[in-house]
Amino acid sequence: MAFPSFSTTVSCLFAGAVCLLSGGQAMAGDGNIADSALPAEQKEFLPAFPGDDTITFATAYGDRNGHAHGTFGRFPANFETPPHIHSHAYRAVVLSGEMTNPFAGEENPPVLKPGAYWSVAAGSVHTTACVSDTPCEFFMYSDEGFDFKASE
Repeated sequence: MAFPSFSTTVSCLFAGAVCLLSGGQAMAGDGNIADSALPAEQKEFLPAFPGDDTITFATAYGDRNGHAHGTFGRFPANFETPPHIHSHAYRAVVLSGEMTNPFAGEENPPVLKPGAYWSVAAGSVHTTACVSDTPCEFFMYSDEGFDFKASE
């Protein structure tokens, strides 16, 4: 008998968490959810910001440019964003690596390992970091679009 790998187990647990956190519905805006599957090897990671491939995103569903979405993200090892805000709240789960998401003034944020969750309120000043020696991957989702605005 073959047992599922750790990453398969984490993925299954994550899918259940998304369902619970979203009130039992995938976040598809209008509630019309089609059957779909996205094998890991078919995720298409593209630069999150034009001309800079430091952060990459792969769409799972929706459209992060102003609409409900589920998006995979990758950060390089030992990378931290500058302080910033987003116009809309989002939720995220760490899939690989170790991350932190310190909010304004937070000096010792918890280290988030695979399976850990964080959320960011609209307008909340924070940074997001991959603090491991290996790249980090996460999954974020929101009922609204995604933007990035540097803060002072």
